[in-house]
Amino acid sequence: MTKPFRTLTWLIAVLCSNPAIAKEKLTVLTAYHEDVVSRYETAFEQAYPDIDLAVIWKMPHDALPYLSRPQQSGVDVYWSASLRNFLALKQQGAWQKLGIDRGGLADKLGAMPLIDSDGYFCVTEMAGYGFAVNPDYLQKHNLELPKTWQDLADARYQGHLALPIPSRVGFAPMMIDSVLQQYGWDQGWALLSGIVANTRLVESGATFITDIVGSGERGIAPSIDFFTASAIANGAPLRFIHSQPTAYSPAHIAIAKASQHSDAARRFVNFILSETGQKLLFHPDIRKLPARAAVYADKPGNYFDPFAESAEHPVVYDPNRALPRLALNNALFDRLFTDRLQRLQNLWQQLRKHQRFAKTDQVERLLKIRQLLTAVPINTAQAETPSVQQIFTDRSTDKKAEAAAQALEQAWRNEIDSRYSDAENLLKQLEP
Repeated sequence: MTKPFRTLTWLIAVLCSNPAIAKEKLTVLTAYHEDVVSRYETAFEQAYPDIDLAVIWKMPHDALPYLSRPQQSGVDVYWSASLRNFLALKQQGAWQKLGIDRGGLADKLGAMPLIDSDGYFCVTEMAGYGFAVNPDYLQKHNLELPKTWQDLADARYQGHLALPIPSRVGFAPMMIDSVLQQYGWDQGWALLSGIVANTRLVESGATFITDIVGSGERGIAPSIDFFTASAIANGAPLRFIHSQPTAYSPAHIAIAKASQHSDAARRFVNFILSETGQKLLFHPDIRKLPARAAVYADKPGNYFDPFAESAEHPVVYDPNRALPRLALNNALFDRLFTDRLQRLQNLWQQLRKHQRFAKTDQVERLLKIRQLLTAVPINTAQAETPSVQQIFTDRSTDKKAEAAAQALEQAWRNEIDSRYSDAENLLKQLEP
C-alpha cells in the first residue's frame, strides 16, 4: 500500500469515527418559500456547522399525508403555517414535546395562544390581517383610511372595495372568522352583509386582490400584510393598514415523535425562536412578524409591532376556535352573498337611499328591512354544534355528509330568499 493511499484511508476512518467532524443530518419539512428557507438554512448551518440541514418542501395538503406515513417519512421537524395540520397530527400522536427554554417568549398574544396547551408545538411568526389601500385612489374619491371592519360597511365605501371569497381564496376563511369572533356571530354576519354591499367579490388569490387595488380598479381590499408588502416591494402603489384590533395567522413548529435526531431538532427550534432567528423575519424578502417581543426594539422603521398593538387594542381572535367552523362559514358566506351578490347590493343601495331621506314614520320599517338583509339562517348554538360543523368539514370526502350539507344549504336558501323578498316588498311600499 502506497503512502498517499494509506493517508487517505486514515483520513476517511477519522472522519467516519469522529462525531465532532461527521455531520448529523436534520430533515425539516416546510411550506416556506425558497427565499425564506435559504436564509435560515445558511444562518443555521453557520451557527451549527456539525448539522447538515436537509429541507423538504410540501404544501399543507401534501404535508399531512406525508407526515402520517411510517416513521413520519424520516422528517425531524415540521415548520409551516398550517395550524390544522399541527392539530391533526397531534391527535395522531405524531409530535414529541418541544422541551425547549421559552425564556423571553410569551405564551399568549391577547386571546391567541403562542404555544400548544400541551407543549407539542409553538408559534414562530405571524402574519396580520388588515386592509390593502391605494392612497391615491382614496384621495381622488375623498375617502378616509379605514381602521376597523366597521368602517368598511359605511355607505361612503360603496363601490370602492374588493373582498376575497373565503371558499376560493386560501387566506380568507380565517380572516372572515376573525370578524365573527370580534363582533359575535349575529353582529359579525350583519357587518359582513354591509361590507359585501360595497364590494366586488374576488375569486382568485391574494396577489390578484393587491393587483385590483394597485391598478386603481378599487381602493381598498381586506388582505394579509406580507402579501401587500410583497406587492409594495414590486412597485405597487399600496399601503397596508392593520385592522383594530388585529387578527393574526400564525406559523408553528414541531418535532416529530419518530425523529432520530431530537437533540439537533431542538437546536433548530431554539435557533428559529432565538433573537438571531427571529430578526431574520425582518428581512425585506421575508417581512413576517416575530413571536419574540424583545426583537421589535431593533425593528426596521415603520415595521408593525403586534405586541405593542395588542397592548392598545387587545387581540380577540383565537385561530384554534376558528378551525372547526371554517367550512360551515364558507358555505354560509356563499349562500348569503356570493350566490345573491347583485340582488343583495341592489337592496342595500335602495335601503341607504331611503335612509338618507327617511321620514319619522318610516324609521321602524327601514329598521325591519335592515334586519331582513343582515339576518342569518343558522344561529350561534347551531353553528357551534360539532356534528353540524363536521358535516361541512367532511362533505368533500363523505357522500352522506355532502347530502346533509346540501339539505341544510337548501333550507338556508329558502329562508334567505324569503327574507330578501320581504325586504323588496317593504321597499316598494316606501316608494312615492
